[in-house]
Amino acid sequence: MTEQDIDRGRSNAIISYITIIGVIIAYFLNNEEKNKSAFASFHIRQSLGLWLTFWALGYPVGSFDSWMVTSAFYLFFAVLFIYGFSGAISRKTTEVPLVGAFYQKLFANLGA
Repeated sequence: MTEQDIDRGRSNAIISYITIIGVIIAYFLNNEEKNKSAFASFHIRQSLGLWLTFWALGYPVGSFDSWMVTSAFYLFFAVLFIYGFSGAISRKTTEVPLVGAFYQKLFANLGA
């Protein structure tokens, strides 16, 4: 990725980590022909995977009637989101630990 590509896609990468709606907005903004960025696509795939996993696991984890289980769940995802968000801000394409490589393969057809 070039510096120009990172500069062009940085705002979309940051937007993608702000709620699931941010992922949708960033995806459509990145798909415009003049704004396509591999950097933004990388972070859109990461954040989409995080959000979908969060929502898919949130309901079963919520069924446990234990504040320790739910607190650990929220802390785990908070750390992953902060890791991805800080990567977007600092202009890096580092995968989120544990699941980032899986998200890149799963959503490979999404983006540039």
